[in-house]
Amino acid sequence: MLGMLLNEKECRELDYVLRKELDEMLFDLSDQRLDQEVRNAIAKRYNTVFRMYARFAPSKELSKYARRNKAMPVKQ
Repeated sequence: MLGMLLNEKECRELDYVLRKELDEMLFDLSDQRLDQEVRNAIAKRYNTVFRMYARFAPSKELSKYARRNKAMPVKQ
């Protein structure tokens, strides 16, 4: 595991970059024209970036980027 020290400005910038990347990937995942293999690669990368963002984002912000896993059956 690696660690980083960031000042306040750098932390805000990292927050912005991760949010924009998550937005772009969500947009790409909603594009039905993409091949399933490409969508799977984007989804895998999304999970990685989301976990990075989850380390410091407030839960209210985090809920905006939480994806519903379609592969898991819904429990009733």
